[in-house]
Amino acid sequence: MPEPTPTVAELLAVVGRSPSAVAAHDRAAWVGLFSDGARVNDPVGSRPHVGTAAIERFYDTFIAPNSITFHVTRDVVCGMSVVRDLDLETRMSTGVVLTVPMHLRYDLVVESGVVAVDGLYAHWELPVMIAQLARAGWRGAAASVKLAPQLLSNQGVLGVTGFMRGLRTVGRPGRNAATGFLVAVRSQDTAAMSERLAPGAVLELSPGTPLSRSQFAESLRELQWSKMIVAGRTVTASVRAAAWEGVALLEFAHRSHEISRVRMFVEAVTPFTK
Repeated sequence: MPEPTPTVAELLAVVGRSPSAVAAHDRAAWVGLFSDGARVNDPVGSRPHVGTAAIERFYDTFIAPNSITFHVTRDVVCGMSVVRDLDLETRMSTGVVLTVPMHLRYDLVVESGVVAVDGLYAHWELPVMIAQLARAGWRGAAASVKLAPQLLSNQGVLGVTGFMRGLRTVGRPGRNAATGFLVAVRSQDTAAMSERLAPGAVLELSPGTPLSRSQFAESLRELQWSKMIVAGRTVTASVRAAAWEGVALLEFAHRSHEISRVRMFVEAVTPFTK
């Protein structure tokens, strides 16, 4: 028999156990949230950490030495995905505190009757973190000096270069293209939308359900956005429309600043939440 579909409360409970385990520095509990073949892509654009052993090394490198607090604005549940809109506060061992705007996507599965995280995608801007470290004076410099050998010891040379791939993004041209597309959606201007889209681009209001450009724009009347994040070949934004709110995920075609896919991880807005 197929596994029963988890409830929204069950999905949110699994996601909620992640910051609890991080705060408690409970390595076994945090790693235990993931499926056997799970991947952690943090930040998006860097080389993913795939499988239990790699995720354990990720924990040892980036979580264990630090005190991390999740300041969550909103959780949005779409199918078997939970997207979290938050700021992540990291206090490093030297005392420097970094606050990084972030969108976190958890893709969940059911394994042997247990809900597990199959994919964790952290959208944040590595250059922003590096700039904060640079502005933090000697504490930031000390944190950088301490992080480098930790990275090399736990991740190896390939891991270090894989992490630094997070610096390669679609940059300002991608941000401008994403902004132009959202402006066109708000204006119900399908021609202007098309100018930013790659051939065959897919638009989804509900992930997995493609819409035409006119249907997509019609569903997102009065679109507003904030907190736009460029990570890898994606741009994310916190969004709100007349009937929806959540996070937009815009993916770019290979070696291009044309948008190949737009997924809106959104929930309906009721008169009481608007």
